[in-house]
Amino acid sequence: MTVTRAVSATLINMTVVDHQTKHYELVKDTADYIVIDKRPGVNLHRNNTKQSLVDILNADFPGESLHLVHRLDDATSGLLLLAKNPVAAAEFGALFANREVEKYYLAVADGKPGKKQGAVVGDIKKSRSGSYLLSRTRSNPSLTQFFSYSLGEGRRAYLLKPYTGKTHQLRVVMKSLGVPIFGDRRYGPTIQDSDRMYLHATALRFTFRGEEREYISLPKEGQLFADGGLAAALLDCQTPWALPWPSLN
Repeated sequence: MTVTRAVSATLINMTVVDHQTKHYELVKDTADYIVIDKRPGVNLHRNNTKQSLVDILNADFPGESLHLVHRLDDATSGLLLLAKNPVAAAEFGALFANREVEKYYLAVADGKPGKKQGAVVGDIKKSRSGSYLLSRTRSNPSLTQFFSYSLGEGRRAYLLKPYTGKTHQLRVVMKSLGVPIFGDRRYGPTIQDSDRMYLHATALRFTFRGEEREYISLPKEGQLFADGGLAAALLDCQTPWALPWPSLN
């Protein structure tokens, strides 16, 4: 099996970049799909705006039939995969449905969690406020593993590996640990001064048509992501699939 690997930034040289006029960066362009690095705050769908990221991508890739095969919240940055044709979209749909696409995220939060690494399992249910919460029931549970790293001054970085794709899953999981993601206006403190929500989709790994594909993109926006302590703490996370992940049992 051959391996295709793309890395869009190095952790050692992580810096804050001004992307005010860019909605995304192209990480990989193949005959069947593209991988992009989405900016934080960019909306995938129009919602109440005149233009969405999908609109922009369709304009940038004329003649292609782009299909979203997974999603990121508007406030989340990082790797997003789009199929270029219905056949590839169906193949990726099956990969995601069978949990054969590995996804990894970086987050930053204030406070000390009850445990520094482990797994969080539970149903995610809608609350009266329109947000979501983690339940102790497990009828159709979300599954998330994590490692955390001290950054000093009461702040920690988190490497998160979701096995499921529930709405707001990682944001809800972090809140359930008592450490909502810094800058999360829905699940964090009522008053919090932040330049962005500190959640970034940093890596994807999957096998597509017999070839293993690996994509890594480290965060480029946000003062906390540019912190030297974060770079030092996450040196071993440049290939997150190689880490000894906690058991889901």
